[in-house]
Amino acid sequence: MRYALYFSPPKDDPLTGAASLWLGRNAFTGETYPAPEHEQLGAVEQFELTADPRRYGFHATIKAPFSLASSVTEKDLMTVAEDFAQRTQAFEIPELVLGQLGRFFALVPGSLHQPLQDFAAKVVRSFEPFRAALSEADMARRNPEKLSDSQRAHLQRWGYPYVMEDFGFHMTLSGQVPETRAAVMKTILTERFADFTGRPLSISGLAVFIEETRGAPFKVHSWLPLAGAKS
Repeated sequence: MRYALYFSPPKDDPLTGAASLWLGRNAFTGETYPAPEHEQLGAVEQFELTADPRRYGFHATIKAPFSLASSVTEKDLMTVAEDFAQRTQAFEIPELVLGQLGRFFALVPGSLHQPLQDFAAKVVRSFEPFRAALSEADMARRNPEKLSDSQRAHLQRWGYPYVMEDFGFHMTLSGQVPETRAAVMKTILTERFADFTGRPLSISGLAVFIEETRGAPFKVHSWLPLAGAKS
């Protein structure tokens, strides 16, 4: 069993629904959906290109998946998570845009938003006592030789390279898209997520996701509203 602390919009949020239909699975309900047909992107290809984010569910990683330390229990984790959410104020990202990060696509902030960076760092620090140390195999999977000095240091200290000053909020919408298909993918995603881009995104909750066995689909264990979040 692994746990992760992710941002996700609420279960009934229109963005959750739109992204779940696109990815082919809803992490709240476990419901799966057939890949949408598009004249420029067939269902089979689209299903393949969304396989990786489909397993993880629609989210933005805040504290990456971890096994629990031997000294704590799931109940301990949830008690602290509930208290953290109650004490942490909800806020907004001023603008959400479609971004291309290397060869994959994601919804990202239009510009660096310091309250978001601070929120992510606070989550990473607050829940570090619950994380079991990474195995050598887990460390190796991160290809540390390809990381920057700061990312390697974060991997050693926090179990994940992309935290603190290396954190970049992103809600993944595809796996690695071949260069020859990137323009088509960008066009389709621009159309499908037009209702959500160019406008604010409310960071209204913190989600605890679980992976019951290695390689299994991640599911929402609990979605915890932040203080002051609009219901």
